[in-house]
Amino acid sequence: MLTVAFPAAAFGTNCYVLATGPGQECLVVDPGVGIEDQLAEVLREHRLRPAAVLLTHGHVDHVWSVTPVCGGELAAYLHTDDAYRLHDLMATVSPQLLGMFEQQFGPATQWREPERVVEITDGRTLELAGLSVGVRHAPGHTEGSVVFTLDDVPQVAGADVTSTCLSGDVLFAGSIGRTDLPGGDHEAMLRSLRDVVLPMADDTLVLPGHGSATTIGHERAGNPYLRGLTA
Repeated sequence: MLTVAFPAAAFGTNCYVLATGPGQECLVVDPGVGIEDQLAEVLREHRLRPAAVLLTHGHVDHVWSVTPVCGGELAAYLHTDDAYRLHDLMATVSPQLLGMFEQQFGPATQWREPERVVEITDGRTLELAGLSVGVRHAPGHTEGSVVFTLDDVPQVAGADVTSTCLSGDVLFAGSIGRTDLPGGDHEAMLRSLRDVVLPMADDTLVLPGHGSATTIGHERAGNPYLRGLTA
């Protein structure tokens, strides 16, 4: 599996591009703030054609560039419980943050909801761009947060990993997503960590929404937020 990761221009949000190989269709995961030029470069370098956009949740730093990427033709896939966030994205942004966005990236009125949004639910398998992507609902950071799973690993991955999890803002290396924003729920996050994250195999590669990659085994052994939870 060809996997390219790069950070957005704000908040260090990781954008991922997944494909079966060069010259194929691809999936774009979490197109954040100001990623268009870098994404275009990745697509040119590897001769890729976007087939869909996957969103781990509906926060502005993960969906800001979804419409430029979709271009009115491709669908954006988002859990049904976060779909409302795309109807009025700016309503969830503080005035201070909105002012920063407008200064650096233009008027917020330029943001448009994607024309095609496919609402996804727990347990669904998405067959897109030649890849099979599992969907696990993992609320806590937002109501509709999900992790995406694949029974494959990036070509550059080590021999000690056998599958991949795109964890969004559910699980980070050494930490978890915050639960104090609107739609967050700490108890729901603990349930998601217990019921969705911990049952994964230790040799699962974790590609998080922010920060460096890790593995489930590494987090099970050292992430303080997983201590005391039993799968």
